[in-house]
Amino acid sequence: MYGKTSSVGISLEKIRKLKNNSNFTPELLEAVERYDNGSMTPEERISFENQLKDIDFKALVEDIRMTLLSIETQALKERLDEFHKDIPENRPVEKSTTKVRFLSFSKIAIAAGIIIALGIFWMFSGSSNEKLFNQHFRPDPGLPTTMSSSDSFVFYDAMVNYKQGDYKTAISKWQKLAVKTPENDTINYFLGVAYLADKNADKAIPFLNKTIYNTESVFLEDAHYYLGMAYLKSDRKEEAIREFKKSGSEKSNDLLKDLQDGVSSYK
Repeated sequence: MYGKTSSVGISLEKIRKLKNNSNFTPELLEAVERYDNGSMTPEERISFENQLKDIDFKALVEDIRMTLLSIETQALKERLDEFHKDIPENRPVEKSTTKVRFLSFSKIAIAAGIIIALGIFWMFSGSSNEKLFNQHFRPDPGLPTTMSSSDSFVFYDAMVNYKQGDYKTAISKWQKLAVKTPENDTINYFLGVAYLADKNADKAIPFLNKTIYNTESVFLEDAHYYLGMAYLKSDRKEEAIREFKKSGSEKSNDLLKDLQDGVSSYK
């Protein structure tokens, strides 16, 4: 499987590319990657999350994540170029023209007004459970795209799409792997989370259920949490509470408190 607790840390190449920023220390870079890939001990994770409560520190961590993602994307692009360079071209590339249209300021203002109006409509409509879902849901940050072998190329290629928020493309690629290895907990987990991030809870639930069947999975705690989130979005409150209790994570406990006390910032 594509393990979440990979022994691969921050590479020397990444450190070399980031060293010009004095705030990006090797220790902090490694801490961010270990936090995102779930390899921290519970004590380290709690300490790191306490630091994230500081606005400046949280902003620095987000800068690091974006920088690492850009490096990973570039590395993958280089691999893709190598992967495709020996494929013969059987047909000439058709030239196409793209018409670029510029919206006037007034049209942009109108579009912005529509978006704001829709946001207000959403805020005052829908179930309290879905509002709670939208308040708390954050996709899993994903795994580092180490590209350690050609066999995992498709998986990590999709992981880059996932990290960029292109969930549909990631799902399409992972689905092909799921057909070959239907019991792979890593693929099932990320398919479930990707479907949930793509606002399709019904399709997320079966994959997350497959993940929790493997009681030895490193994703077990998070899979229960996201399964609870999927049930919450589907207005299946009792099932959501059951999964949050099984997860036992801090974020699950926060949601349990909101659900059981009926607390929501949207009230």
